[in-house]
Amino acid sequence: YIHIINKADMAASKGLKILVGCKRVIDYAVKVRVKPDRSGVVTEGVKHSMNPFDEIAVEEAVRMKEKKLAGEAVAISVGPPQSQETLRTALAMGIDRAIHVEIPLAQLEKLQPIHVSKLLAKVCESEKPDLVILGKQAIDDDCNQTGQMLAALLDWPQATFASKIEPSQDSKQLRVTREVDGGMETIDVSVPAVVTSDLRLNEPRYATLPNIMKAKKKPLAKMSPDQLGVDLQPRQEVISVEDPPVRKAGAKVESVEDLVGKLREKGLVK
Repeated sequence: YIHIINKADMAASKGLKILVGCKRVIDYAVKVRVKPDRSGVVTEGVKHSMNPFDEIAVEEAVRMKEKKLAGEAVAISVGPPQSQETLRTALAMGIDRAIHVEIPLAQLEKLQPIHVSKLLAKVCESEKPDLVILGKQAIDDDCNQTGQMLAALLDWPQATFASKIEPSQDSKQLRVTREVDGGMETIDVSVPAVVTSDLRLNEPRYATLPNIMKAKKKPLAKMSPDQLGVDLQPRQEVISVEDPPVRKAGAKVESVEDLVGKLREKGLVK
């Protein structure tokens, strides 16, 4: 007998196509220093790495591939030439291929979430992913805006601050557990969708040496904002960047009575 499989069944069997965002940021362990002219922070000669929340997004995409829930995982980074190192890390973790939207160094400091969102939206038009996973925020600017803006530009459902992602058997829907102020919230979203990863979604793996070597042979495509037709004109202007105020030294007290006395002296209690 002949078993007939239609195109829709074939597409479903391949699993989701996932696009993962990877931002190059100053390493989380580095003490950030403000430039003398207060125009920004010092980046020259400073160790950079993949944004930790984006590492979690990459790990989730790779795990979905390993579970046969995803057919292909593609990493994308919007940034300077050095962002290719970040993408190679994603490839070494298990991502299939990468896309680098190169931003000239002269324009990098003026790059804003709205620009990144528009660039990602243009790439989504050509790549046609079923799912976009981004870190919930980057540790350099802490904006927490790109995922939400991307979902709005694409008019796709969004699930932010995800701590658990469960695709349905037909890969047409996601059940996402997200962290909110009051605890946990579980929502269902249809694909295509945008999801942003929170800290407790998973624990990213380390890239092994054999996989790092293999990553050098995986495809990495380069694009420019001009090719994608996105204007990088800044919408905001940074007036000044300053160090946080230095905390005053505390004082030890011997008893509760001493504590209350000190608070009364400062007028904090009556």
